[in-house]
Amino acid sequence: MKCHRELASWRSWRRGYQGELGFVPTLGGLHAGHEALIRRSVADNPHTVVSVFLNPTQFDAETDLTSYPAETHADLEQLQAWGVDQVLLPTADAIYPDQYRYRVSESDLSQRFCGAHRPGHFDGMLTVVLRLLNLTRPTRAYFGEKDYQQLQLVRGLVDAFMLDTEIVACATVRAEDGLALSSRNARLSPAQRALAPRLVQVLRHSADAESAAAELSALGFAVDYVEDYEGRRLAAAALGDVRLIDNVPLASPALSGVSTA
Repeated sequence: MKCHRELASWRSWRRGYQGELGFVPTLGGLHAGHEALIRRSVADNPHTVVSVFLNPTQFDAETDLTSYPAETHADLEQLQAWGVDQVLLPTADAIYPDQYRYRVSESDLSQRFCGAHRPGHFDGMLTVVLRLLNLTRPTRAYFGEKDYQQLQLVRGLVDAFMLDTEIVACATVRAEDGLALSSRNARLSPAQRALAPRLVQVLRHSADAESAAAELSALGFAVDYVEDYEGRRLAAAALGDVRLIDNVPLASPALSGVSTA
């Protein structure tokens, strides 16, 4: 596995390779959800590059950035075990030589749902994804359905800027009790972790979004939103200072064991 800490090193490798390439962008703090994306890319492509970059521009709260569970050494060990052969480890100065003066903004979907509660988040996400796609020039890039709003915005970005990359959506990976895997889950207290799976259960079994929001509030979640959008029920709700997001297809089957949405 080759780790590219300098963009010059990566560009040199990329110029010399003309075949199909898979790409998985990550913030670090890798878990089984990332593993599913990466193993899909490794299966689909002769080479896979994974970026590990804790992107500061997509964090609307400084405390969320500083508390993000990033462990580069452990992440690299995982990536090697998962069959990755190229890793991009850029610095913020390398990704933002312009100090983030140039950025991508989307004026519709990014203003709704998570965007309404996290000002600037999607500008940062879209900007870094565009820069990373331009750097890596992948045949396919892999994104999870857990961040469904992000997935749809990335699809729109690729279409709008006419990028020659296929965006591959991968199903949400869940714990046995149904909780969608997230790096932030490690910050839940034992009591919060026991309550957290109720989020997906309520989304699946409530008659409508309004009743789902009311039930979650009654359970002790601080609800940002529950909305039905394009055949899915999307939600964001916090337990303490840990913000959870999830979504399920409308009329989805009952929760049973290890599952995906």
